[in-house]
Amino acid sequence: MDILAHALWAGAGVTLARRRWPQTSATVAATVVLAVLPDVLHMLPIVAWWLGGDGTWATLRAYAVAVPGQEPLVPALVDLWSHHLHCVMHSAVVAGVVTLLLWAVLRRLWVPLLGWWSHIVIDVFTHSAEYYPVQVLYPLSASAFDGLAWNTPWFLAVNYAALAATWLWILRVRRRHHAK
Repeated sequence: MDILAHALWAGAGVTLARRRWPQTSATVAATVVLAVLPDVLHMLPIVAWWLGGDGTWATLRAYAVAVPGQEPLVPALVDLWSHHLHCVMHSAVVAGVVTLLLWAVLRRLWVPLLGWWSHIVIDVFTHSAEYYPVQVLYPLSASAFDGLAWNTPWFLAVNYAALAATWLWILRVRRRHHAK
């Protein structure tokens, strides 16, 4: 799924949950940030190459919007780091370890992690084998579920229609609640 949709779905989820389990604005913001972080973090090696090496803004921009197989050429080490960051941030194994470690320290679930988990779950099903497959068991396995590519035109339309309906409903309920 695209970054904006991840943010909107996480925002909707935490907004709905907030009605039953009050959360601070900082928790809501952190949840949305963690929902988009997996798609942003893997770009850091490309950004570092652009800022400190021979990379160009045009190459960075082209990489950010490229479809698989059409990414611009970047140094092998930069590509390797980007790939592994993508795998790490989309791994249920890694997210599980982080969740358990934080649970052990805090003695409770740190709610913003649900943004990260939502990203992983959504991407498992919205990335095809040809379109950045999610290796959900990385580093234990390189296999990935062959889902529906999120950039399939009809799916994009359905996804954003569902987001619009969800947010309109949330806003309607909120307005009705405040009117009482």
